[in-house]
Amino acid sequence: MGELKIGRMVLGSCATNTYFLYREGENKAVVVDPADQGTKVYASLFKNDLKVEGILLTHGHFDHIWGLEALKGAVNRERKEKGLEPIKVYALDAERELLGNADMNVSEMAGRACTVSADEYLKDGQEITIAGMTFKVIATPGHTSGSCCYYLEEKGFLLSGDTLFQESVGRTDFPTGSMSQIVRSIREKLFVLPEDTKVYPGHGGSTTIGYEKENNPFCV
Repeated sequence: MGELKIGRMVLGSCATNTYFLYREGENKAVVVDPADQGTKVYASLFKNDLKVEGILLTHGHFDHIWGLEALKGAVNRERKEKGLEPIKVYALDAERELLGNADMNVSEMAGRACTVSADEYLKDGQEITIAGMTFKVIATPGHTSGSCCYYLEEKGFLLSGDTLFQESVGRTDFPTGSMSQIVRSIREKLFVLPEDTKVYPGHGGSTTIGYEKENNPFCV
């Protein structure tokens, strides 16, 4: 089994990080937060012989879902031609309402109303394995009530969405946001992970749990 790898595309008006994970020497990938330009994401992965096997959402804000339907559609058309089952989209169960409401997910205000849904809604602490990669779901309410992170213990990767950033946290002034909740989520759910855990946030550069425990002004 090849080493776990992670790649990034920065997409959309909010410079959102769209991640893709795969194993070295293999061609199956999982995409996290297709921010925008879903056909571009598909074409880029296709060019590099990576086949999308699933899509994970950390939360439902517009700048993390605008590319979802185009990406999913392109992937499933290809899979249908090959007689394969459609891929699934995954999100935390608490995010169901926000995903389906253009006011709550702020896409209406952003000028491009968008609603989506997941094929499978996940629970806190649940583990799912896609394309040979196991993701642990960590519910981290605060940025939105249904925000979550995905932890890959094998490699010590944390996909933190808009919960934890380098020396910052996600904004909490949109629907279902709460500053007290996001700080509690980070302290109680993320800061208990190993300090060398590599954090891949929804915007900006990567960091580590140990660095944030010492330097994040919102959570120290």
